[in-house]
Amino acid sequence: MSGTRLGTVESYFAELIWEREPLSSGELVRLCKEELHWAKSTTYTVLKRLCEKGLFRNENGTITSLLSKEEYLTGQSCQLVDEVFKGSLPAFFAAFSAGRKLSEAEAEEIRRLIDSQA
Repeated sequence: MSGTRLGTVESYFAELIWEREPLSSGELVRLCKEELHWAKSTTYTVLKRLCEKGLFRNENGTITSLLSKEEYLTGQSCQLVDEVFKGSLPAFFAAFSAGRKLSEAEAEEIRRLIDSQA
């Protein structure tokens, strides 16, 4: 899954699965028709692509994730820090917080996160 990025539509599609899994393929087709106005073939094409990327599995018509949403987002965050900030969390944080004042509660939450990782 490393290096895999989802486009906007693929992200929305993935959300449909993550929010409802396990999900039957028939239910996924129905959801995609309602939410995305997709034909059955489009749903299966995108599902196949995301299964090949290692994000989901379609086993006997039941769709489940191989990576949770949290695992996927963690990977994407790490990839961003590595690629854009050369792996530097301080540089990432400085860019993220530039021009934005953190509330005391946010600052305390960040301190707790840092302390729990140290």
